[in-house]
Amino acid sequence: MTTPVRSPAAPRPRGAGRRPLAAAEAGAAAAPLVAGLAASQIRRMRRIVDAAVHLAEQGGFEGVRLRDVAEASDVALGTLYKYFRSKEDILLFALAEEMERLETAIVARPIQAGTRLDRVVAFFARATTGLTRRPHFARAVLRSISAGDSDMAVKVAGFMLRMTRLIVAAQRGEVPDLSAPVDAPVGTERERQIAFVLTHFWFSSLSGWAGGLHSARTVSDQLRIAAALLIEEE
Repeated sequence: MTTPVRSPAAPRPRGAGRRPLAAAEAGAAAAPLVAGLAASQIRRMRRIVDAAVHLAEQGGFEGVRLRDVAEASDVALGTLYKYFRSKEDILLFALAEEMERLETAIVARPIQAGTRLDRVVAFFARATTGLTRRPHFARAVLRSISAGDSDMAVKVAGFMLRMTRLIVAAQRGEVPDLSAPVDAPVGTERERQIAFVLTHFWFSSLSGWAGGLHSARTVSDQLRIAAALLIEEE
């Protein structure tokens, strides 16, 4: 993708050059947002997302101010609002792209070895490492998830469905079917319940990490303990 012209004072966001808005191809929440947009509009939207992520990496949730995002992405503030309602909206879009990267990695290197418990623990270790590798961005995303806005809740629900699909696949030692609708039933009721409980526990543990209570390694350790209570040994 051609690098957009930027003001000399504007920071260059990470991710420039990526294919336009990859999350739109895999994220149920993202797809309606870009449907019918012209290529120039998609490139503009790409700049907005990259700028917000860059600012989040530098200053966390508080560092993402929409005026700064607009300036860094070389768009008018009013134009930005045509694509996103708030900074939470942008950050959750970026989370959808993080989820796509996780899904792609799981398909490329499926978690199939070991016991059911081993596979689930390995999945959450990957997910935790992927999210926390950029700590300020991760904390900003976690703040966005807990925003309490009804529109944001729909996007979070879509993220949860995608997590369920991956966790059920890990329990079974299978490759997740990413071509199926995100809300298509997967696994047994028991497997979905395990995925639901562990996902919520994961977010709770990540909140502790975000607040400085423990390390990212502790998040993975806590997930192993929780998973062991739910999953019967094979």
